[in-house]
Amino acid sequence: MRDWAPPRVEETPAAADGEREPPPSPAPAPVPPQERADPSPALAAAEADLGAVRDAISGTIVGQKTLISRLLIALLCDGHCLLEGVPGLAKSLSVSTLAATLHADFVRVQFTPDLLPADLTGTEIYNARTSEFETRKGPIFANIVLADEINRAPAKVQSALLEAMEERQVSIGGESFALPRPFMVLATRNPIEQEGTYPLPEAQLDRFLMKIVVDYPPEDDEREILQRGLGAPAAPPDPVITTEAVLRARAVVGEVRLTTAIRDYVVRLIRATRQPARVDADLERLIRYGASPRAAIALAQAARAHAFLDARGYTTPEDVKAVAPDVLRHRLILTYEAEADGVVPEDIVERMLDGVAVR
Repeated sequence: MRDWAPPRVEETPAAADGEREPPPSPAPAPVPPQERADPSPALAAAEADLGAVRDAISGTIVGQKTLISRLLIALLCDGHCLLEGVPGLAKSLSVSTLAATLHADFVRVQFTPDLLPADLTGTEIYNARTSEFETRKGPIFANIVLADEINRAPAKVQSALLEAMEERQVSIGGESFALPRPFMVLATRNPIEQEGTYPLPEAQLDRFLMKIVVDYPPEDDEREILQRGLGAPAAPPDPVITTEAVLRARAVVGEVRLTTAIRDYVVRLIRATRQPARVDADLERLIRYGASPRAAIALAQAARAHAFLDARGYTTPEDVKAVAPDVLRHRLILTYEAEADGVVPEDIVERMLDGVAVR
């Protein structure tokens, strides 16, 4: 960022005898160069497209502005989301509503203990007519995949998602098949039920860009939810943008300015989770494993998308702080001592944000 200098003020001649000198006009407030620049046509078009998606989702989902914002951030970052909350908070409805606003393929897979990996990815089937094996693709070959109650399927089914989420491809019978673009996995999880569930492995969690905790709505929103629930069922929103528009918006987000200072702040924040004693000596006994380099990439990407949704072409430390809890809460592995003390990852992230200075 180049240095900003205040405008030069020309000296005015002294007032004549008997005349009062007018008070000097106040100098204009400094405006950073990136705020003065007019938005590019591509940025304006992408903002209009995502604004239409946000409005369409808000027409069906009452409140939950943070949830909607984080889903759009994941869409812009080509990432996946894990939605965690008690039943009845419109987690699945939010995902299906997002998919309805796009001209994209959407599939919902109910994860159950008897689900097999082939039920998700597909398998080879012998065709007696041709005496050859044919590949039958599974439901994962869609633009948006809702993995409902993902923790109800065993580890072998959860592991079947690893290649798809990271490599954007699926291997069937020794052959790899590319997944469509865009491709997103939006998984839901109920945190209060432990009967018949399987914990997600750390490798699986690390592939989710964000973990969004969905909380109860405020009282006014709940009144509106009740009012709508007692009426006729609302029709799903119509598609407002195409998948090509989503890919163009992603390219625009990649051009959002991320200065060296912001990059250094992200790196120092991630490294602080691995060396917590540098921030607070008490944190060392609470964190067993910190965030990976993948978390640094995810945090920078999410901060860019957050700035884009805020109609800015540059990122600030506030963008990083806004998305840090969602990016890091599922990547920190706490010690048994922290769990015994009732410490949650959000507490750790907040202390990290307070302890790591912005330079």
